[in-house]
Amino acid sequence: MKKTLTAIALAAASLSASAQDPVILKVAHFWPPTALSQQKVLEPWCAKIAQESNNQMQCQIYPAMQLGGTPPQLIQQAMDGVADIVWTLPGYTAGRFPAVEVLELPFLNTSAEAGSRAAWDIYQKYGQKDFPGIKALAFHVHDRGQIHNNKRPITQVADFKGLKMRAPTRLTNKLLAALGATPVAMPMPQTPDAVSKGVVDGYLLPWEVLPTMKLHEMTKYHSEISSPAPALYTAVFTIAMNQAKYDSLPPNLKKVIDDNSGAEFSRSIGKVWDESAASSRQPAVDRGNQFNTIDAANLAGFEKAGAKVTEGWIKEVTAKGYPGQAMVDDARRLAKEYAK
Repeated sequence: MKKTLTAIALAAASLSASAQDPVILKVAHFWPPTALSQQKVLEPWCAKIAQESNNQMQCQIYPAMQLGGTPPQLIQQAMDGVADIVWTLPGYTAGRFPAVEVLELPFLNTSAEAGSRAAWDIYQKYGQKDFPGIKALAFHVHDRGQIHNNKRPITQVADFKGLKMRAPTRLTNKLLAALGATPVAMPMPQTPDAVSKGVVDGYLLPWEVLPTMKLHEMTKYHSEISSPAPALYTAVFTIAMNQAKYDSLPPNLKKVIDDNSGAEFSRSIGKVWDESAASSRQPAVDRGNQFNTIDAANLAGFEKAGAKVTEGWIKEVTAKGYPGQAMVDDARRLAKEYAK
């Protein structure tokens, strides 16, 4: 009898200790650990959920694809539970997530903060069915996408002719083609090698990425479309959690996740990106690279190419059963409203 009671007591003690073991969330992304994304977003977010859960929930961050696979596989890794949380671009799997792709259309966003608020709203209204097995924590866009290359200054559409340009998403591929360049699709981590070897002449990227990847050291010319005109392009990111992992959490830990995800988290990420632009641009200035502004006289040609991309996208997603025109109208309205 004493042995039985002792065994029960040991088992109970073991269960109690196990219940107090922290939940470790595997968080995966494709950036290096020095990137803004990890240092100014993921690490503070992980510290906050640890604090608010009394360390019952903690992160283990795996940068630079340390869990294996390639950047386009990240979203599936979240769905399959290979990672508990991922940060990636839905656009890396072209055409799979039509709803949130609307925020990647040309000349739609004026700032990352406003665009990120719009992205969350668009996901809520149109996109939830596109992400089965996912608990969305945030959707956001980056700061204004700009043009960078090594061949010539770009100030008008004709300057794109003959250039091989890296693009981050299928819509930026379409935009580059409409502008007269040859688009080359590749995930961001492959871009520095492609630029250094001349596989591509240039690329579309926001300023934040350049110093992280040392691309300002490999690039001669930068062309910018400045406010108040909307950005040439932007890309949509998501921080996504495996739904089954979220469902397995006790109510108090679910609340911590819920309190630190959604519209406000999305907005705050966009704000971080906006605030990074000036300091991220400075290394290219310090290096003596050449800067050009695409002025109002030449902007019409870029806008015409962008309108062609938007028109094609509306037809494409409408044929798939999405309300394409309504989605574009909503995205434009929200981006403008949140920019005020």
